[in-house]
Amino acid sequence: MRPDSRTFPSRQHRSRQSLATFASLSLLLVAGLALGAEPKEWLERMNKALTSRNYVGVFTHVRGTRAETLRIIHRVRGGDVSERLLSLDASGREFIREGDELTCYFPDKRTVLVERRSPDGPLLGALPSLADGGDSKVYEIRGGQRERLLGRTSRVVALTPVDEYRYGYRLWIDEETFMPLKTQLCDQSGQVIEQILFSSIDLPERIPDSMFKPQVDASNYRWLRADRRVAISAPPALWDAMRLPPGFRMSSRANQTLPGSSEPVAHLVFTDGVASVSVFVEPRKADDRAAEGPSRVGSSSAFTTVVDDHQVTVVGEVPPNTVKFIATQVKSTSIKSSATEGLGISPQRRK
Repeated sequence: MRPDSRTFPSRQHRSRQSLATFASLSLLLVAGLALGAEPKEWLERMNKALTSRNYVGVFTHVRGTRAETLRIIHRVRGGDVSERLLSLDASGREFIREGDELTCYFPDKRTVLVERRSPDGPLLGALPSLADGGDSKVYEIRGGQRERLLGRTSRVVALTPVDEYRYGYRLWIDEETFMPLKTQLCDQSGQVIEQILFSSIDLPERIPDSMFKPQVDASNYRWLRADRRVAISAPPALWDAMRLPPGFRMSSRANQTLPGSSEPVAHLVFTDGVASVSVFVEPRKADDRAAEGPSRVGSSSAFTTVVDDHQVTVVGEVPPNTVKFIATQVKSTSIKSSATEGLGISPQRRK
């Protein structure tokens, strides 16, 4: 919960912050890994339940002194996944996914953002396990003991990092349904940074289409659509990190155009199999006064610097030293040509 913290130009900050915050929520909900015997089994069962079952739940997201109540609706029907996450508090923000299309409603900004998402990357899907490419040497998984929570029997599993470059997790997995009743993101000393606590979880056999309709009338909102396309010509430089913290590797790289920016932005994602870090590289404008250095948004750390007249912003739900490490290692490398996938943003009227 978890998308976010970075320093961006003012027009881009709010939309990225909201999406990154939602991404961090997803991270806390599905922080399952494979390692060890019994803990591995419970985490695998949890991940399978989160991606393959119908469920409707209400949970409280606590971050520092702030708490927000949200409702999650997840349906799998004929291989198609539909999801809806909505705030039950003042903001009224909603995120609705049908197949590979994600629609984000921000009533306080009177804005709707529509973007395409990879069909194999569900909002609340299971993260890759260490066995699927992560580095099992950077985490220790312990637990599996029983503990009563919300009147139910749960299995407690702890994921503890072995170094200072990542956070840890504690999960309370329902013994009967395999759903995560409680999830905590913890710092290096074991202190809780963020927490999700479900107050109710139902597993209905069927969920009607009406439950995936937004509760706001967005006909008069500003609509932005992100349409994926394959760029015909390649950019003059390919951005990469020369060195990475132990266990991290690149999982994706693309060029895109974000709201409030007319220039292509390079987007790189690095992961250790659990934690993910996003890198945004964009040309620096002459009048750009974005602050360099560290910043925070919620549990996410960010670090901004300038490399070859480009602004490099690194953000992730990791310790501050991790984003700084990666930011200082980002460099451009000349390439001849390649087809890269991009993302175009343009105003869109509601149909």
